[in-house]
Amino acid sequence: MHVGILTGGGDCPGLNAVIRAVTLALVHECGARVTGIRRGFLGLITQEVLALDVPTVAGILAQGGTILGTHNKCDPFNYFGAAGADVSSQALAYARSLGLDALVAVGGDGTMAIAHRLSKLGLPVVGVPKTIDNDLCHTDRSFGFDSAVAVVAEALDRLETTARSHGRVMIAETMGRYAGWIALEGGLAGAADVILLPELPYRLDAVVQRCRARESREGYTLICVAEGARAEGGQLTVAQTLADSPDPLRLGGVGALLAHQLQPQLRTEVRATLLGHVQRGGSPTPFDRVLATRFGWHAAELVRAGQFGRMVALQGNSVTSVEMASVAGRNRPVPLDHPLLAAVRGLGVSLGS
Repeated sequence: MHVGILTGGGDCPGLNAVIRAVTLALVHECGARVTGIRRGFLGLITQEVLALDVPTVAGILAQGGTILGTHNKCDPFNYFGAAGADVSSQALAYARSLGLDALVAVGGDGTMAIAHRLSKLGLPVVGVPKTIDNDLCHTDRSFGFDSAVAVVAEALDRLETTARSHGRVMIAETMGRYAGWIALEGGLAGAADVILLPELPYRLDAVVQRCRARESREGYTLICVAEGARAEGGQLTVAQTLADSPDPLRLGGVGALLAHQLQPQLRTEVRATLLGHVQRGGSPTPFDRVLATRFGWHAAELVRAGQFGRMVALQGNSVTSVEMASVAGRNRPVPLDHPLLAAVRGLGVSLGS
């Protein structure tokens, strides 16, 4: 058996743990040959591969990023290198020339959408969910999320000490375009006083009111805001638009915008910090190492069993699999009746409403 593996979309902690688990499981349990496709789906077009074996994946469990590289703009069905042409037949031809019996695709909703289309054209594919935003359908957790939340929590811990020392309003802007999971759990873990999410447009006057109340009591306020949050009746804060990307909008700057809006209405100084890509980088947490390893092993089991067109998923405490078609191109926002939102309100944390 010859199995390929690629990592698509943005990088995140835990990708190397998946690569390691898939490789070790296939080598040890069925003597398979494993080949890594470099730079996501782009490697199927530019024909860049890396042979994977036990020595190759030794020592990579705790490494951040991906030893295979990735590319978040490459869609073989709409290839940026050929003016949007469909080069999927070229990618499939190269997969066949390698003699691949199956492909393990690790990525988010965009990666799953591409993998699903390739599977319909005859390439046996198994998916592994990856996104720090934790917004993939039908899986309770995706690896990388816990690591990102840990970064946010530590950042809020640090911002809280300087906020309290100087009597400031400190704003931390997290990732989370259309789903506020990172801001929600990071804000809870970091004891934020205000948490603003894409799912709940906020009222500026409500945020001002909370900050003023804390001015007279505690003397400082800690705000955690997702990059996709917006005021009621307002628009997303777009940092740039990339015409050659499957997801052209790059959000960012809502923290600075909020600071600009709050400052004239408060006595205390307001500062904003954009956490950005530090949430993606670095070593995965132990939870993410274990989850990514479980996902990788289960993906290898699906390959061995010939169960293709499916994505590995965590549901409760069990790792299972779901139809890739039910995940492709979809995301999972925070439900408005989620217990964590009830907990936030019950603790007296403002959601800006």
